Amino acid sequence: MRPIATQGVHHVTLKGANRQTSIDFWEGVLGMPFVFEQPNRDAPSESHLYFDPGDGRLITIFTSEDRMRDDAAVTEDIGSVHHLAFAVSQATFSQIPDRLDARGIKHSGPVDRGFMDSIYFRDPLGLRIELASYRFVPPEGYRVADVMITAHRIRVRAGDFAIEMSHIAEALETLTLSRDSLSRSE
Repeated sequence: MRPIATQGVHHVTLKGANRQTSIDFWEGVLGMPFVFEQPNRDAPSESHLYFDPGDGRLITIFTSEDRMRDDAAVTEDIGSVHHLAFAVSQATFSQIPDRLDARGIKHSGPVDRGFMDSIYFRDPLGLRIELASYRFVPPEGYRVADVMITAHRIRVRAGDFAIEMSHIAEALETLTLSRDSLSRSE
């Protein structure tokens, strides 16, 4: 039986509170433009708000004016969403703690993930949000996933616990040097 070939995340839809709570967080805190709104076609009493997270895909929120903000942590039971992660540049990442502090939003502070930096906090409805920044740029013609699978193989061969910058550096070199060259093919 053949698998279904996916081509990326199409969108993520969350159950939100009221309209303004969603706009204030997704556009006001995270800077995602509010691009359109229509009724939820499956529940016409709800609105369906669409936000652009920066890559042209969409984050959508079902809202209802009778639902109020509740910032109690969302359960992290088996089968539930643990967190949503959004990409930011290293330049932006360096400013995130101060920007969250200025808004009174509690956060983890910068977390070193070896090959990337992360910071965690909760949205107004208790969902854990991660802002993450890779510490590398993939070589032209390659994707982050190409770098990560190459670094993973290097890490496993070395018997190391987790991917570190040395694995990323070797992966970048491997991918860069794998490009065709007339001097190597003659």
